[in-house]
Amino acid sequence: MPRRFVWMLLAVGIVLGGIFGFKAFIDAQIDAFFDEMPAPTATITAAEVRVDRWTPEIRAVGTLEAVQGATLTTEVGGIVREILFQPGTEVSEGTVLLRLDTETDQAQLVSLQAAARLADQELRRARELLQERNISEAEVQRRESEAEQARATVAAQQARIRQKGLRAPFDGVLGIRRVNLGQFVSPGDPIVALESVDPIFVNFTLTERRLGQVRKGQSIAVGVDAFADSFEGEIIAIEPRVRSASRSFELQALLDNPEHRLRAGQFARVTLALGEPEEVLVLPQTAIRFNPFGNSVFVIYEDSEGQLRVRERFVQTGERRGDLIRITEGLEAGERVASSGLLKLQNETAVEITEEARPSEDPEPSPPNA
Repeated sequence: MPRRFVWMLLAVGIVLGGIFGFKAFIDAQIDAFFDEMPAPTATITAAEVRVDRWTPEIRAVGTLEAVQGATLTTEVGGIVREILFQPGTEVSEGTVLLRLDTETDQAQLVSLQAAARLADQELRRARELLQERNISEAEVQRRESEAEQARATVAAQQARIRQKGLRAPFDGVLGIRRVNLGQFVSPGDPIVALESVDPIFVNFTLTERRLGQVRKGQSIAVGVDAFADSFEGEIIAIEPRVRSASRSFELQALLDNPEHRLRAGQFARVTLALGEPEEVLVLPQTAIRFNPFGNSVFVIYEDSEGQLRVRERFVQTGERRGDLIRITEGLEAGERVASSGLLKLQNETAVEITEEARPSEDPEPSPPNA
């Protein structure tokens, strides 16, 4: 019995050994197969480190504002009897734009003017009687006061009638009409907007560290989404106080706007040139792998077998403009780097370069006009 048991154990051991040996052989063959299989090639786009000329500048965003602008309204209430303007037209200061009903006011004015004339006549008669000693000086003074009060009442009524006519307070362009004939309007009800936009202001802010780099009279360029070209202007005012909450200060510049292309309220991109153009190394921003521990790129090189590969290299970056970023350290002009497909790359990855879906390299990209 013990001898049979020993032979059984020996047989089981031989079988198990064969199984494990066979599995080890298969695993070794699989590992050898994958070791000999060439690494997959990653498809990328490439960008060359190039020299560009950039003018040192400050960029900011701001808002266009009218030099003069107001929503016009009447000082008194009443029914609209005349509308004397066309929306969207230019008007001069003092132009009558609208009149309210003054029929009752005019009738009251006639009555008050008659009372004023009567008071003047009685005053003249009293002065004649005073010369003849037939009236007291106190009576003459009373009638002088009555005549003066009557004239003041007439002037007040005339002013009230003038208040029922709306005039343009300054030269400008009218907006959309907000009232209709026969409509009752109250003081404060909007009637029409009036904007003076030639020239036009642009207000923008900068951080306090820029305070020593700007001055009154400095030239600026302003861009808006509505137009591809830029508009020239100059700084006319710098806020004397820095905002403690944001550590920034406000500036105001003036732009010529003879064609009224710029409108109050538009978003503006402001550029201030600080010196002469200088040569810098640039790359598309898509070529940079941004990391908390340092930015890097994948430099393309050719190995001994002629295969293109990439090697990661850390770089120092600087100012960004549009699609481009300045390289201050780590690369030289003419070197090629991967500009897309970075997520599938690591050191020594084999690559194939394609021109399809090549990232933009525009320093001043702008969306197409709507």
